[in-house]
Amino acid sequence: MKRSVLTRYRVMAYVTAVMLLVLCTCMVFKYGFDTGEGLTLVVSQIHGVLYIIYLIFAFDLGSKVKWPMGKLLWVLISGTIPTAAFFVERKVVREIEPLVADGSPVTAKA
Repeated sequence: MKRSVLTRYRVMAYVTAVMLLVLCTCMVFKYGFDTGEGLTLVVSQIHGVLYIIYLIFAFDLGSKVKWPMGKLLWVLISGTIPTAAFFVERKVVREIEPLVADGSPVTAKA
């Protein structure tokens, strides 16, 4: 597996997690303080597009590493839970980084 597969997953995990936090902040202002309705709409659409890209990259990584369905599902869903993507990304990198650095065939643990 190429390192670029892991790198693009990492980038999209961080971008998606940050945009989700921005979206949560916008939602607080929209519903709590009755301001920023237009900004919330724009941020939610941007997050939606970025989340779809995240899903594609995470699925690509999971299929190359041959994750079991439960683990793949957890990684895919982590982009919808605020701050979860940060923790899941770190765990995934710790697991896959040594396999990519060795250049050996990649087989992930269940």
